[in-house]
Amino acid sequence: MTDSPLSVAATQKPAKLADHNLVSEAAIAPGIIYEKRPAKRADGSVAEGLVNAWVTLDNPTQLNALTLDMMKSATIALRAASLSRNVVCIVLTGTGSTSFCTGGNVAELAEYYAGNPQEFRQYMRLFMDLVSTILAADKPTICRVNGMRLGGSQEIGMACDFSIAQDMARFGQAGPKHGSAPIAGATDFLPVMIGVENAMNAGVLCQPFSAHKAYRLGMISDIAPAMKVDGKFVANPLVVTDRMVDDMGRFVFGESKSGDALKAGKDAMAKGEVDLSQLDAKVEALCATLLETFPECTLKTIEELRKPKLDAWNRNKEGSRAWMALNMMTEARAGFRAFNRGTKETGREVDFVALRQALAQGAPWSPELTESLMPKKK
Repeated sequence: MTDSPLSVAATQKPAKLADHNLVSEAAIAPGIIYEKRPAKRADGSVAEGLVNAWVTLDNPTQLNALTLDMMKSATIALRAASLSRNVVCIVLTGTGSTSFCTGGNVAELAEYYAGNPQEFRQYMRLFMDLVSTILAADKPTICRVNGMRLGGSQEIGMACDFSIAQDMARFGQAGPKHGSAPIAGATDFLPVMIGVENAMNAGVLCQPFSAHKAYRLGMISDIAPAMKVDGKFVANPLVVTDRMVDDMGRFVFGESKSGDALKAGKDAMAKGEVDLSQLDAKVEALCATLLETFPECTLKTIEELRKPKLDAWNRNKEGSRAWMALNMMTEARAGFRAFNRGTKETGREVDFVALRQALAQGAPWSPELTESLMPKKK
């Protein structure tokens, strides 16, 4: 009788395996949940001795926004998962059903880093190391989009090899509306993933779009229904989910509904509840599919397919970091503070027209100019 691979491994493995981690998993701080879940075959049975590593952004009171400590811990967790011999896939997600992540912690950005370019340069080193860790992972990475994926989190998500979203999720960039540019990954990845014109719309206009549109554009691999009405899953009631064209002949799958259709969608949502079981099933199915492949052949294929994103990323990241640091003295200083200090009543954006008018008159960036642009009661 032939020995099983497990019994052969037990007799042939070294007495002690080397530890290639820079720091211990114990260094993972609150704000990141790192867990290993049993890997399962397609039939649901557990593959003994194998796991999938789940890295969860856990800051629900701030929509899972990344604090400084969370960025450090996420990088440690992702590297630990990458180096773990028994990990099949890495799943990156967020706590809850509202938000995957909304990017950087605005309070930190507005009150500590705004006006401190030398400090923000170091902050961006941590963020860019996080993105680079995802792009260099020795395991397939899956972004489980449990809710909105906006701003810097869009860049983290696009660095992953696969993305599967619950269909109530929203996607988008925020940079030019809030004093920055989406150059920590988005301007590198978007043209590769969805084409230059769509990248212009997504990156410059800062208009969030649905998971259905993200799927249509090719930004994500799959979508799963998340809204249950009367016990049954329904597609996102707020967007067009039929393959329709409008009266101009434009394809509108994934676009927001309007008028009576929007009202009916909101009424349906009021009666429904969010259930992410279908999202989890699709993530598990993808992990099961990847389980049944040669690990090194899979990794080599992934590494080759990452190259278009990596080429742009490695070409631009250091110059982007330097520009973003210097921008903390001007537009970011105003934009982040406006967002952090604004309210629902005042809005969270600067007076863009007043800014352009002042700059047209040759006004220098000064503390007085910054304060004059802050949101005010109408």
